[in-house]
Amino acid sequence: MTRGMIVAPQPEAVEAGARALMAGGNAVDAAIACALMQTVVDPCMAGIAGVGCMQLYLPSDGIHSFIDFYGRAPDAARPDMWEDRIDFETAGGFGFIVRDSLNDLGYQAVTKPGSLMAFHDASTRHGRLAWSELLEPAIARAEAGFTVRPHVYEWWSLASDHGRVVPAQRLGFSETGRRLYLDDNGQPHRPGTLIQNPDMARTLKRIANDGIEVFYEGEIGQAIAAEMEANGGLLSLGDLTTYRTETAEPLWGEYRGHRISTNPPPGGGVTVLEALHILENFDLAALGHNTPGYIRVVSDAMKRASADRLNHVADPAFVEVPIDRLLGKDYARDHATAIKHGERAQIARYKGGRESANTTHISAVDGDGNAVSMTHTLGMPSGVIPEGLGILLNGSMNLFDPRPGHAASIAPGKARPSSIAPSIVFKGDDPFLVIGAPGGAYITMGILQVILNVIDFAMPVTDAVAAARFSATGNAIEVSNRIPRLITDELEAEGYEVERQYFSYGFSGVHAILIEDGQWTGAADPGRDGMALEV
Repeated sequence: MTRGMIVAPQPEAVEAGARALMAGGNAVDAAIACALMQTVVDPCMAGIAGVGCMQLYLPSDGIHSFIDFYGRAPDAARPDMWEDRIDFETAGGFGFIVRDSLNDLGYQAVTKPGSLMAFHDASTRHGRLAWSELLEPAIARAEAGFTVRPHVYEWWSLASDHGRVVPAQRLGFSETGRRLYLDDNGQPHRPGTLIQNPDMARTLKRIANDGIEVFYEGEIGQAIAAEMEANGGLLSLGDLTTYRTETAEPLWGEYRGHRISTNPPPGGGVTVLEALHILENFDLAALGHNTPGYIRVVSDAMKRASADRLNHVADPAFVEVPIDRLLGKDYARDHATAIKHGERAQIARYKGGRESANTTHISAVDGDGNAVSMTHTLGMPSGVIPEGLGILLNGSMNLFDPRPGHAASIAPGKARPSSIAPSIVFKGDDPFLVIGAPGGAYITMGILQVILNVIDFAMPVTDAVAAARFSATGNAIEVSNRIPRLITDELEAEGYEVERQYFSYGFSGVHAILIEDGQWTGAADPGRDGMALEV
């Protein structure tokens, strides 16, 4: 048995990871077993036909790198294909809405899927357990069924998604989806309902027996490609057979004596680091946690980093991303000086709207000092479940900019922009905080605030994750309902636009492990359904 800890938003997935450790696996095995189970028990948040990014810190093997498996635009995609169909850009910068939701729901919304290949690459390169062994718990759970949890139902039953297709329409887009996830009245199954997915179990068994080639080249991939071609989709068998994950070096930043490693573009790590570099110029502890002064300063740093992400951060194979400037301490001081002088950042949007959050995260460590931080997602699920396969395909095309000539514009083979930011904070040479989150454009804002809570306010990690959060990825300051009105009244009196959300917990679902004096403390976001488990 390997000692370790794992934290994620789904209890069944956390247990699968823990069992991998108990079977002698390492943090990589735990993370992959967890991820595969997530695709079963949280099928709209993640899937083997999804996308994401994984940070691997494996000191015994001399490895510290990322496996990037972002969704790439199909080869049939073109920069101007939706240019005349744009309705609006979401207020938080999490994609565009086009008429008939072509980039959001259905066959044209699907990008090249990377999750399955990334899980296999990590397992075979760096794990200890057999690939088929990691699939066994997910197969068993798909056959036996999973119970709908409160947070799963909360998302499934949203009556409005701010211009996007509501989740129930995604669940019911395919006949398979209607059979699996909707009741006789066409409504999502309620909490406590047992959902069995024998088609998914059979798909996972074929992958366990025949390898991932059956998905990317063989019968499963051919079935996906045939359904795409029959329904006007962009994805082809050639897109699947040529897909490869990419290995990347960490992007580094510093904050109050700590080094932070996070993912490079097109991921969201640069946004976290830029905001930290700006905020290093302020005595946040003296301002006080979640006071009007604190929210004023932190939200302006959020806006400035978010604006730079929107204007500059995209796939570096297609766009020159000015990383050195964005992460430069002089650039950060210039932003901080502007904030101190009362200059308020503004973010230009193409019309308006709001973002959605469909993603999941895993943080895992083991007794050998290995650490994994992985965020993976379906984007907004496309609703496409090919007959007989039981798996949802990603809907990540909506994160591209349908206007040609912009950093995030569509191009064949281009990786979609993303806010995911699987990160590790180091104290000296050793990992101190393994952290990440689901939550759309809120991801970077949630990770940022937990890091500030731990470093500036010396909060225990469980308190740091549970503390009330706010976000400013658009021009308004959004606050959770646990931030008192006596705080926001003062901000509004100063002319700030404040949007109070109904939820008590939100603005991403941060999951983290703090490592100090050889001890692990895990924190699962109380706004989700997960847990931390040590073995």
